[in-house]
Amino acid sequence: MVTPVLLGALAVLLAGPFPWALSRWTALRRTPAAAMLLWQSTALAAVLAALGAGLSLATDRLWQPPVAAGDVVVAALAGVVTIVVAARLLVSGHRTGTALRRMRRVHRERVDLVARVDDGVSVLEHDLPVAYCVPGMSASRIVVSRSTLTRLAPAELGAVLEHERSHLRARHDLVLEAFAVLHRAFPRWVASAAARHEVEVLVEVLADRAAVRMGAGDRRALVSALLALAGSHAPEGALGSAGSSLAARVEVLRDTRRHRVQAGVVLVLAAAILAVPTLLVVLPWLVDLRHASL
Repeated sequence: MVTPVLLGALAVLLAGPFPWALSRWTALRRTPAAAMLLWQSTALAAVLAALGAGLSLATDRLWQPPVAAGDVVVAALAGVVTIVVAARLLVSGHRTGTALRRMRRVHRERVDLVARVDDGVSVLEHDLPVAYCVPGMSASRIVVSRSTLTRLAPAELGAVLEHERSHLRARHDLVLEAFAVLHRAFPRWVASAAARHEVEVLVEVLADRAAVRMGAGDRRALVSALLALAGSHAPEGALGSAGSSLAARVEVLRDTRRHRVQAGVVLVLAAAILAVPTLLVVLPWLVDLRHASL
């Protein structure tokens, strides 16, 4: 009975208080790759703990004789809750993925109708500076406006285009989609909004870092380009250069230190968070199987 209680408490902690506190640790953005792994581990561990708590409670009640009528009722209720959690995740995943892919396909088709293609980039005749990418499995688009081309210097434009290419290479859209699924499945009961917002910032920081690396470290060009694009918005389902938390991203770009110790600590924390529910779920079953075989 101890394992279901521990898993349930862990699920509550990882679904609410921990993400809330983590979203306020803004220094994490200085190590974006490690921070992203921490957020992904937290989300996966929360789901695993929630499902594991229900399964453990059901099996504990039914596998240890004598089995009373009350044990069957508790096991059935635990099973129903587990099925509901899994079903909400599956339905949310299907609806979110279907809606995003349809939206992006329609947007790509409209861009192809009105834009001219210049060196692999779709250029819109628009007076406002915009730059964004529309992800796809085999038909991605990088879109800029004519105003962006005329307003940005060559180094700035190159940094912006590399930012968008890094989004597409790393498939940041899939990372964002996973957290959108969690937010849609459990919008009120967990801190999914905080997690989703912070992950949106992190994918932009990661793309900024990639653009700087590919541009021979020209941070000033990227910063000036982001400021020139400030206020522009990417269409829904797209990823834009002037995306989430521009001020926070500029602050991170100006920080040239390595932060290796923080990265190492965060990676260890991510591994530990994922390992705890995994062990709590797997070890009791292994022990029961061993006892059954003796």
